[in-house]
Amino acid sequence: MKHVFTLLLISFLFASPELVAQEESKWPKLDKSPLQFSYYPANAAWRNYLQGDDRNKSAKIKVTYSSPAVAGREIFGELVPFGEEWRVGANEATEVIFYRDVEINGKTVNRGVYTMFATVNEKSWTINFSSETGIWGGQNRDVSKDVARIEVPTVVSNSLRENLAIGFREIDEHLVHMVVSWYDTSVNIPIAFNVVSFPDEDVSPGDLVQYPDNSRFRNYLKPEELDAAKAKVRITYGRPMKKGREIFGGLIKYGEVWRLGANESTEMTLYQDVNIGGEKVKSGRYNLYAIPTAENWTVIFNTDRPAWGAANRDEEKDAYKIVIPVTQDTEVLEALGIRFEEVDANNVNLIFGWDTTRATMKLSF
Repeated sequence: MKHVFTLLLISFLFASPELVAQEESKWPKLDKSPLQFSYYPANAAWRNYLQGDDRNKSAKIKVTYSSPAVAGREIFGELVPFGEEWRVGANEATEVIFYRDVEINGKTVNRGVYTMFATVNEKSWTINFSSETGIWGGQNRDVSKDVARIEVPTVVSNSLRENLAIGFREIDEHLVHMVVSWYDTSVNIPIAFNVVSFPDEDVSPGDLVQYPDNSRFRNYLKPEELDAAKAKVRITYGRPMKKGREIFGGLIKYGEVWRLGANESTEMTLYQDVNIGGEKVKSGRYNLYAIPTAENWTVIFNTDRPAWGAANRDEEKDAYKIVIPVTQDTEVLEALGIRFEEVDANNVNLIFGWDTTRATMKLSF
């Protein structure tokens, strides 16, 4: 046993440096460009140390980046060449998490994980945010996945920063600047939180009908035609589709209140008092609802506006309830439609139609 131990000791003492290095390489060495994390707001990173309402503080942005050092080198224009794209750091591409929708250069960037790159020039940087993640730098990256681009001016300072740093400067509650700074150069990337919201394409598009019809384009009429083209009634409504469904008695339940359309409640504007079903209805704006049955509809005029459908309708603001007859037609209407049918100079029929059902409301001026 003594001889075996002696041989092992000799083997270790005279082992090649390469073998010793292999044994040591099992554990990673300290990276020359260590990973850094930056949060906005900053104290969201240590929220578990906060008290009260502050403990519920949540991050809006997190940046993960590797922070290289100057180490005596010329940085911008040499180590980071002008006109070439840079990963804004070292090693893996810099990663940005937006925990809520933001706006960059007028474009909405949805909450999610992104990588950030910069094409560096002496007086400005062009910043790109990409949805391609998990990549080492920007080599061969998929530029079709870029979601936002912004050009920002450089700021040169006499105060030199040895290591790359990324932080945040709050401008106000709706705007923050992500600041990238290294050596004598920094840039400010504006990120807005009060994102402009645009509606998606609606499967139940809105529409508008007006009586008389030519009142919609009075500015195109001749002066002598204007008196006869004064608007009397206008209706805006959402137009749902049949899509092979049974509508009345199926999708629209008999005996239940319906918004008489889709999305926002159907709105009627009366520009003058009108007699409807023997009742004088005062001029004004109303939400229209209907309680349909197979024989008739009870149309409700309600003044609680605006409203999205009939849910939680304030019944105390029901101004009128008028029963109108229902008929059936042979033509199937794929989309809900509303139109005016003139009877004479003082009377008009307002007709609601969907599928084969037609409900007619008589208006007298």
